[in-house]
Amino acid sequence: MHGDRGLAPPHGGKLVDLVVDEARAAELMAMADRWPSWALTERQRCDLGLLAGGAFSPLTGFLGRADHASVCERMRLADGTLWPIPVTLDVDDRTRDAALVWGHLALRDDEGRLLAVLGVHEAWRVDPRVEAEAVFGRCDPAHPSVAHLLYRSNRWYLAGRLEVLPAARTLDGAGPRFTPAGLRAHFDRLGITRVVAFNTRNPMHRAHQELTLRAARETGAHLLIHPVVGPTKPGDVDVATRVACYESLLPTYRSGQATLALLPLAMRMGGPREALWHAIIRQNFGATHMIVGRDHAGPGQDSLGRPFYDPYAAQELVRRHQDELAVSMVSFPQLGYVEDSDSYEPVDQVPPGTQVTVISGTEVRRRLARGQALPSWFTPPAVASVLRRRYPPLHERGVTVVLVGEPGAETTATAGELACRLQSLGRRVRRIGDEDCRPEQATQTPAPVAELAGLTARAVESTRAGDIALCTVHTADAPALERMRIEVEAWGGFFLVPVAPAGTAGRSGSPGSSGSARARVEALLGQLRAHGFLTGQEDQVSA
Repeated sequence: MHGDRGLAPPHGGKLVDLVVDEARAAELMAMADRWPSWALTERQRCDLGLLAGGAFSPLTGFLGRADHASVCERMRLADGTLWPIPVTLDVDDRTRDAALVWGHLALRDDEGRLLAVLGVHEAWRVDPRVEAEAVFGRCDPAHPSVAHLLYRSNRWYLAGRLEVLPAARTLDGAGPRFTPAGLRAHFDRLGITRVVAFNTRNPMHRAHQELTLRAARETGAHLLIHPVVGPTKPGDVDVATRVACYESLLPTYRSGQATLALLPLAMRMGGPREALWHAIIRQNFGATHMIVGRDHAGPGQDSLGRPFYDPYAAQELVRRHQDELAVSMVSFPQLGYVEDSDSYEPVDQVPPGTQVTVISGTEVRRRLARGQALPSWFTPPAVASVLRRRYPPLHERGVTVVLVGEPGAETTATAGELACRLQSLGRRVRRIGDEDCRPEQATQTPAPVAELAGLTARAVESTRAGDIALCTVHTADAPALERMRIEVEAWGGFFLVPVAPAGTAGRSGSPGSSGSARARVEALLGQLRAHGFLTGQEDQVSA
């Protein structure tokens, strides 16, 4: 038990630090203008920051070809060190070619700021389906990381010597953030030698708090609330709201009992493998224990409605590799609420006939999406207050309406009629993709689906502000529209309206797939009212 001998040692024995000094940073910045550049994705930026500060120790850079193959096949680096999740840098063909010519690649953020330089030693082409099967157990795009591999990642992986500039430290953003060395120093100052870490990607409710209190009592350890604030699962509560929930809950713990530290990790939702990865990462932050709960890092259901992973497979895998870790697993069964005692108890340990109530994460998200209050026995008052502000009544939330149809008079008329009717109900309407479209411009071309990523960002912005975003696209690209729906519904409503030319048959199941613009709009307004997004009467001018 490493907790008896102080904080856990880093995985591999040494805490990695890839950040160069100021003099070397100046040299790299002077040279980088000559080299090809790559704008890192959000996932890649998170990975870079955690590589830089040693959270991914013993990794000293993105995985090379031999390490990548070994991690996929046997959850180990090529030298045999336990490591279950690939951490790679994927780029497109053009960037790969340029990087091999120059031997270096400048890694930048989306504003062009230099974050790191990669001295390119390897480039190899990957088969995303093979990686998906190996790492996540199947090639089902219902798994968010499988969908990422299949549809959003690039085919070339690069590796080599990684030099990171101080600007890449992922300590910016709301809430308390630490490097592994910084958090270790924090514990040393407090004289703490035993730490039990709690991983979460959701707001903490009473069951989570009870879980952490039990773990702290059983281990005699200081509690590290270590929530993930990088990309998680589409549809999760946004980071700012979750951070506000954690900060509001922290004072309810006894003084000195807990530390809150945000972890900018890009989750893969990899179930058992990810639980093992989380344990290694928390070990690098000094934790001597880590809570592994039911269905840890699980992505939910597959395309056939079945769970991707057994609910206790994560605990089993961590237990199997316990001897190779310096962090001990603290496992718990599912807890449920017992009304008679106003307490949370393991659901498999209560006496027969006892009424036990459990609210699933899916049910929580459903209630929040519908503006319904969570019961007081489930959510602490401080957290409930934050969630009420974040999830107002439906009629106060924004909505995105996507009109899918060929460019022409029918699409234009539908967009114009809908905007007019919504404005008469007192709703702010923002036209996205056709801002210059007017009724007299019947040939205006709606935005192509290739621009859906940009449209999605603008639609989310409008929906978040409580407006109605009215978008037009002319190709029904189902995966892209589904990603748009997931992102928008984190903030409000999403409605897809196929627009077929008058007199032609359209796709069924959506309001007004064919027929006049007025009929199509009437059907959509009916849906908006039925779902609670519209209230009140229209002004007479639109009658």
